[in-house]
Amino acid sequence: MAQRTRHIGIRIPLIATAAAVAIGFSAAPSQAAEWSSSEPFGEHRTSDGYTLYNNIWGAGAGSQTISADSSAHWDVTADHPATSGIKSYPNAKKVIDRPLSELSSLTSNYDVTVPDSGAYNTSYDIWDSDYDHEVMLWVNHTGAVGPIGSAQGTVTLGGATWTVYKGDNGGNQVYSFLREGDSSAGTVDILPVLTWIKDKGWWGDETIGDVQFGYEITSSPGGLDFVTNDFSVSSR
Repeated sequence: MAQRTRHIGIRIPLIATAAAVAIGFSAAPSQAAEWSSSEPFGEHRTSDGYTLYNNIWGAGAGSQTISADSSAHWDVTADHPATSGIKSYPNAKKVIDRPLSELSSLTSNYDVTVPDSGAYNTSYDIWDSDYDHEVMLWVNHTGAVGPIGSAQGTVTLGGATWTVYKGDNGGNQVYSFLREGDSSAGTVDILPVLTWIKDKGWWGDETIGDVQFGYEITSSPGGLDFVTNDFSVSSR
């Protein structure tokens, strides 16, 4: 797998110009999306505390547009060539900003409609606040895609059984959990996964930063649609 330089891309929107952030906020009929962008790092902050990113970051990427009615309902149309290497990770993000030891619950609901062709995964991307550690939870995947690192066995946590991979992309540690059996809708109990990583000694009492959810797209030739029918993150 190519080095995941997209993590730099994810942070770029935080310093994006007002003009870039504002793309898509023009007068439109009531049935149109609240926000839409085809800019590589287009972003939109919602009134309920989420941020949506188009996030086209990989070499050789094609075109991609993200459109949103809300943080819970958004879709992506992507036309990326059938070449290797991740092209984008369009996603919605909720910032938690609490130490692991202070969390009593961290859960998320998802419901997606994804294509049966192309190469991609539908995944959570969870970060500590310093961006030293990355936890990926793949709920489904299609085509020639695979995680960073080496297999560490299987574990049943958070409502599913996962094959666990551990590696390093050159910028941070990566812990990938690939769900056994693709799922298009469900609830993930995230906290037990994060606690399990701590119990393994792979990280300490990290402050949990971003909980992102989206589509890590390697190829989608001809244009494919990725639809988020529902998404939310809850913590306490």
